[in-house]
Amino acid sequence: MDDQNKNLILATVLSFLVILGWFFFFPPPETAVDPNATLTAVTDAEAPSAESTAPAATAPAATTEVAEALPEAPRLTVDTPRLAGSISLLGGRIDDLSLKTYRETLDPASPMVRLLSPVGKEQPYYAVFGWGAGSGMSAEDLPGAKTEWQIAKGGTLSPGQPVTLTWSNTKGMTFTRDISVDDRFMFTITDSVQNAGTAPATLFPYGIVARHGKPAGLQGYYVLHEGVVGRTDGKLTEQKYKDLEKLPVVEREGAQAEVIDATTDGWIGFTDKYWMTTLIPEQGQPFTAVTKFVASANIYQTEARHPVQTVAPGATITSTTHLFAGAKEWETIRAYESDLNVPGFIDSIDWGWFFFFTKPIFHVLHWLHGMIGNMGLAIIALTFVLKLLVLPLAYKSYVSMAKMKELQPEMEALKERAGEDKQKLQREMMQLYKEKKVNPAAGCLPILIQIPIFFSLYKVIFVTIELRHAPFFGWLKDLSAPDPSSLYNLFGLLPWAPPPHPSLMATIFIGALPILLGITMWLQQKLNPAPADPVQQQIFSYMPWIFMFMLGSFASGLVVYWITNNLITFSQQYLIMRSHGHKPDIFGNIRNSFKKKPAAAEAANKPTAPKGKAKK
Repeated sequence: MDDQNKNLILATVLSFLVILGWFFFFPPPETAVDPNATLTAVTDAEAPSAESTAPAATAPAATTEVAEALPEAPRLTVDTPRLAGSISLLGGRIDDLSLKTYRETLDPASPMVRLLSPVGKEQPYYAVFGWGAGSGMSAEDLPGAKTEWQIAKGGTLSPGQPVTLTWSNTKGMTFTRDISVDDRFMFTITDSVQNAGTAPATLFPYGIVARHGKPAGLQGYYVLHEGVVGRTDGKLTEQKYKDLEKLPVVEREGAQAEVIDATTDGWIGFTDKYWMTTLIPEQGQPFTAVTKFVASANIYQTEARHPVQTVAPGATITSTTHLFAGAKEWETIRAYESDLNVPGFIDSIDWGWFFFFTKPIFHVLHWLHGMIGNMGLAIIALTFVLKLLVLPLAYKSYVSMAKMKELQPEMEALKERAGEDKQKLQREMMQLYKEKKVNPAAGCLPILIQIPIFFSLYKVIFVTIELRHAPFFGWLKDLSAPDPSSLYNLFGLLPWAPPPHPSLMATIFIGALPILLGITMWLQQKLNPAPADPVQQQIFSYMPWIFMFMLGSFASGLVVYWITNNLITFSQQYLIMRSHGHKPDIFGNIRNSFKKKPAAAEAANKPTAPKGKAKK
């Protein structure tokens, strides 16, 4: 491998180090949520004039008021295999949900993950449904956020046991709300209006997901999207909370807002790292997607508004909206995308820039986990699969490297003949490569393809809930978290706790996995002699230990992948180079790395006195 090839590898690796270092040392700061901020509650919608907007865009301009805790109201219990909570009859709010199968920590006795919370509690976050007033109607004639519904049918909301709520106004109109839930995370809300009055009524249904303040566990990393996620007519939309705060003020909305009219399909809601609350209107029909930030109340809001409808005397109209409230499980979301015909719903999982790698990588990993039953072993098996896929490329690379070793004597002879004439040396080297059919850049190809694969797997391990709290063996209880062992307490032999991640102490006193990573990278380097250039030699010698400390705070699942990848690469390169007559002198290269530089070489590297000046 000549100097140009080494320079290309060096530039690639250094670029990789810069990217890793940026993510590690410069994550965006988390925005603190003011615990004393005034909270507000979404109230009944004001009716815009029907003639002022197009039917599909006719929208409730939600008003707010300073929120005291909402008055106590009767509640319906929600009890499913995956969900526990209640629905307030005040507004029919779905505002109290916990996830039965997910705990806050690894301790099985820790609290269930709480997804939704009512106004008056910490971090209010809820879904509310209602009707907006069209021409000739007023907000008082419609059920809204503070309407107390009556139970007409049912008790506890469970799969196969829906509940029915009713409310009537003074104009002979009866509003009925049927709520059902499946055995996973999907609610179905069917609102209907029966007009027993003497005049037609114009109105439209809507759904709102409101969040008071930013979530307490906001990660704030560039590689992770948290905030609004939605889709309208095939276009995916992602907006962070700071993006909502920069929206222009829309007078009709009475807040900072963005209004998008969809004609055929879509959905909108809020996503966290692992959890999501999303409104899904009936697909194949127009709706209006709204994102909103009410600065005075510190409320972030998404809305799905259906078109304006007119219900004639004696007639009934109906509208259905689905609400996903739960964990972003790949299988579950994919099933909803297929069964409910929700286009692009799988993209609510943040697959990142390399989605064309990330999606298939996760698909294979999920399948391997199902076959093996252990996520750590599945990651190791996935590494073998990926290495097998790039084996033809790696084979050509290692064959080219072996041929380059064979050409070393001829290369040295060319350098002696060319002397200081760099252009002549370059021409003759290119001619030699052509005659011997050697590609000097082939050795870099496996490194280049490794970068997007690494980041794709990093994304998979970081954002997919299937890796959350997934155990491997021994001390590795959570492959989505850094290695919990530490040099600080000699990997548990000393009677004190290791430093927590993230912290400077945890970065310095790394765990067993990162140390093993550094050793495998170092051994892989010893397949080849050190570069002749002293600067390159020093950089290459430090590289394994730099990676060791940098990746020490990464998810342990990613480190397991990297270690396995190093071991497979070592074996492949060793066998392929031996098969082409070049046996790597591993032990000799290791011995040479510990030898002191000869005095002659040191003298040669020292600057000499300028010509013409005598040495005193």
